[in-house]
Amino acid sequence: MRFDIISVLPDLLTSPFAHSILQRAQKKGIAEIIVHNLRDYATNKQKSVDDYPYGGGSGMVMSIPPFSACIEKLQEERSYDEIIFMSPDGETLNQTIANELSIKGNIIILCGHYKGIDQRIRDIYVTREISIGDYVLSGGELPAAVLVDAITRLIPGVLNDETSALSDSFQGELLDAPVYTRPADWRGHKIPEILLSGHEAKINEWRHEEALKRTQQRRPDLLK
Repeated sequence: MRFDIISVLPDLLTSPFAHSILQRAQKKGIAEIIVHNLRDYATNKQKSVDDYPYGGGSGMVMSIPPFSACIEKLQEERSYDEIIFMSPDGETLNQTIANELSIKGNIIILCGHYKGIDQRIRDIYVTREISIGDYVLSGGELPAAVLVDAITRLIPGVLNDETSALSDSFQGELLDAPVYTRPADWRGHKIPEILLSGHEAKINEWRHEEALKRTQQRRPDLLK
């Protein structure tokens, strides 16, 4: 799977993709993550990618030409399943969306900045808009990193234990059950006895009941 991320601050994405699961996915050749500097596609001497908004108002708006040039160059090289704009007014990212996107082949992700991007970019090129929550960040780079992480870990072969992703919170619309590791007794705080029983069916039943209980307490909206 290939991700092409278009950003005015590509260095901001160096660290998130250089460690842990995302690094391993790239080394295995399972995921390819390429970050493109939007300023490389600017046509003026200043390499500026924004301009004043029509109609007045505060802030600057990201211009069409640099985005257009980068997107169309990429489209000449390969086909893309989605062109996603990270936007606070997009659909809120959830596990279902991550699952859907994990079976795609090639994805372009646009990172906005300043006041936003020219609406025509969204109208002409963007196929999907995604938000990571009801708040505003300085740019789309961190949301893009969140999206790539959420998708990549679901691709077969990325995790050492492929069943791990299937038991995460929000898979099956439930939060995850409590998890424990050694020691079994720490300062008098003991793990549930069922986990020491070795009875897989009963342990799975306990985990489901605990997941349901936790979801009812913390996220009852998921059960509606």
